[in-house]
Amino acid sequence: MEATRPDAAGAEAYDPAAWHDLAVAAVGATAALTGLLFVAVSINLGRILAFPTLPRRAAATLVLLVALLAAGVFVLVPGQPVPALAAELAGTGVLLAVGGAAELVRVPAEADAPRARRVLAAGLVLLPAGALLAAALSLVLGAGGGLYWLVGALVGGIAASCLNAWVLLVEIQR
Repeated sequence: MEATRPDAAGAEAYDPAAWHDLAVAAVGATAALTGLLFVAVSINLGRILAFPTLPRRAAATLVLLVALLAAGVFVLVPGQPVPALAAELAGTGVLLAVGGAAELVRVPAEADAPRARRVLAAGLVLLPAGALLAAALSLVLGAGGGLYWLVGALVGGIAASCLNAWVLLVEIQR
């Protein structure tokens, strides 16, 4: 008889092999979006550089996409112990959180955007970071949702990246 976890998510939430297909899709999607971001920046480089906050926004979006790509790759490592995956996801989440927090506390004199816009920009990075940290903690504990937290990080991070890519590609022309 198979042992079950007390967690409602089930054993597959803690089994990286069960997440293979999602990780492959995530790696492909984030790689494609990273390419779109590079196209957006290269097409509009002059306009982006004319706004003090847009280069930072482009960089934050790139970091977010690379972090999500890395998270997908980490899940795809065959035979990797779950604690190692948890450590990788936690490290990625911490790096994203530091970047998001830096957006909130940057020097007000250099900030040309209203605080509400900076909070939104930081939140777009902090929410996926928090989801990655929750996934890592949940994997270590064997309870709390496991890799289902990765779905939140991916959906939130991809949505934020699409929003930023749209701004850098289309809205900047208005």
